[in-house]
Amino acid sequence: MTPSEGVGRGMESVLEMLESLLALGGMVLLRDTVEWEGRSLLKALIKKSALYGEQVHVLGCEVSEEEFREGFDSNINSRLVYHDLFRDPLNWSKTGEALPGGPLEALRALCRRTDPGPVTVALDSLSWLLLHLPCTTLCQALHALSRQDPCPGKQVRVLGLLHEELHGPGPVRALSSLAQAEVTLSGALGQASAHILYRRPRQHPTHQTQWFSILPDFSLDLQGGPLLEPQPQPDPHTPLVDPTNHLTFNLRLSKKEREAKDSLTLPFQFSSEKQQALLRPGPGQATSHIFYEPDAYDDLDQEDPDDDLDI
Repeated sequence: MTPSEGVGRGMESVLEMLESLLALGGMVLLRDTVEWEGRSLLKALIKKSALYGEQVHVLGCEVSEEEFREGFDSNINSRLVYHDLFRDPLNWSKTGEALPGGPLEALRALCRRTDPGPVTVALDSLSWLLLHLPCTTLCQALHALSRQDPCPGKQVRVLGLLHEELHGPGPVRALSSLAQAEVTLSGALGQASAHILYRRPRQHPTHQTQWFSILPDFSLDLQGGPLLEPQPQPDPHTPLVDPTNHLTFNLRLSKKEREAKDSLTLPFQFSSEKQQALLRPGPGQATSHIFYEPDAYDDLDQEDPDDDLDI
C-alpha cells in the first residue's frame, strides 16, 4: 500500500464513522466521563451536519454561546442556531434574552420547529437537563423530538451529550433505550477511543471500536490504537533456577535431627514426671498447710451434696 492509499483509506474511515453516526437519524447518545470529555466529539458531529447543509439547533446549557462557537469557521457558525440556557436559565434578569418557560419549553419549541429539510438538534447537555427536569418528562420530550416528521426530507437528528458519572444506572438506561446510536468514550495510554453501539431497524445491534483524536478545527483523526509494551517471554532453553538453593536454613531434617526433635520435651508439655515433681516436695523445701475455722454463720452440711447423683 502506498502512503497516498493509506491516507485515502484513513479519510474513508473517518467519513464512515461520522456518517454512520449521522445516517441513522433519531438520537445519538454520547456518554463521556471526567477523564474523557465528549463535547469535542459533539462539535465534530455538529460540524459534519452543517457541512451537509443542515440547520443545527444547539440547546446550550453548560457553556456560553461564545465558547461553544469557538473553533468553528464562519460558514459553520452561520448554520448554528444557539438557544441559550447558560446565561440565565430561570429568566431571573427579566431581560427577555432567556428562553421563556425554561428548558422544558425550549424542548417543546424545538419539537414545534418549522424549518424545512433535515435538522440536527444538539443538547449540551442531557446531564444539565436531568438536573432540572424529571427523567420521564425528558425522555418523553426526546422521544417526541426524535420521532417527529417521519416523511422524507423532514428528518430530525438529536445529538445528546451525557456525563455518565453524574447519574445512576436508571436514567442512563432510560436514555440509552431511546438512542439509535450510542457512543461510550474511554481510552488508554492518553489516546481516546469510542465504543459505538448501532441499533438499526430490523437488525441485530452491532458494535464498533474506533481510536481517534480531535483536531483544533474539530475534524476527526482516526488512529490505530495505542501500542502496548510487549511482555517478555521466558526462554525455553534457559535452565530453571531452584529457589531452595543458597538458603541460610534447612527445609528438611536429617534422621538424627528428627530423632533429637522427637525426644525433646517441650516446656509447655505437662508430663507425668513434671506432675510428680510438683506434688512431691523436694529436700529442703518447706511444706504448707491450710487451716480453716468455720464462722458462726457458715452453712455446713455434713451430707454429700451429690448423693442423689448416684456417682
